[in-house]
Amino acid sequence: MVKRVLVDAEASVLIADLKNRFGELMFHQSGGCCDGSSPMCFEKGDFKLGGADVKLGEIDGCEFWMSKDQFEYWQHTQLTIGTTKGRGSSFSIEIPTGYRFMIHSRLFTDDELDQLEPVAFVEE
Repeated sequence: MVKRVLVDAEASVLIADLKNRFGELMFHQSGGCCDGSSPMCFEKGDFKLGGADVKLGEIDGCEFWMSKDQFEYWQHTQLTIGTTKGRGSSFSIEIPTGYRFMIHSRLFTDDELDQLEPVAFVEE
């Protein structure tokens, strides 16, 4: 199966540090509010998910979500979560570290589209 979301080595280090400080984490891909379209990291459960959210997969044991509307736009791309120096302006918990999460994306090949991990939805 081809994963819809990946994480690079630098982001993995930051995620491990945040997990040590805060416990279980979750990500939600911002839809343009506050910090553009940055992936936002929260303590698990601190971001209220609903029927309009899609789970793309997990990175380093953390669920990665985005809205259905945004998924319609991004469904043909693989996202890789990375970091960059700087302070974002979102509510993401990495802000005080001097780094922020960012995404890189690429289109899936035709062969990959046939082998994608299925998405999941919020269980209500």
